[in-house]
Amino acid sequence: MEIAYWIVAGLLGVFFLYAGGKKVVQSQDQLAPMMGWVDTIPMWLVRSIGVIEILGVTGLTLPPLTGIAPVLAIVAAIGFVVLQVLATALHLSRGEVKEIGLNITLIALAAVTVWLATTW
Repeated sequence: MEIAYWIVAGLLGVFFLYAGGKKVVQSQDQLAPMMGWVDTIPMWLVRSIGVIEILGVTGLTLPPLTGIAPVLAIVAAIGFVVLQVLATALHLSRGEVKEIGLNITLIALAAVTVWLATTW
């Protein structure tokens, strides 16, 4: 189960580190082609979401690696589930039904990560 955790958490980590990093460092104009919703959200909130995603990746990896407060990995994975549920709601409110496939996949991966983190 530990290997499965690292595979799934690694996939989530790579995705959220990339997406969060882009939100933190790129301008609204640079993000708009990839993330159409940034034009309706204040930029400080977009940057905050990016920071939360990066901190979530830290929570998925450091506690299990160090053995210090491993419950934080579960909290981080639950946070990713909540984040993606909210992202799905945002897309649906904008009428972007075709855009939620990635969100649903990330919800499933984060939920599996929650489960795997509780097994060891």
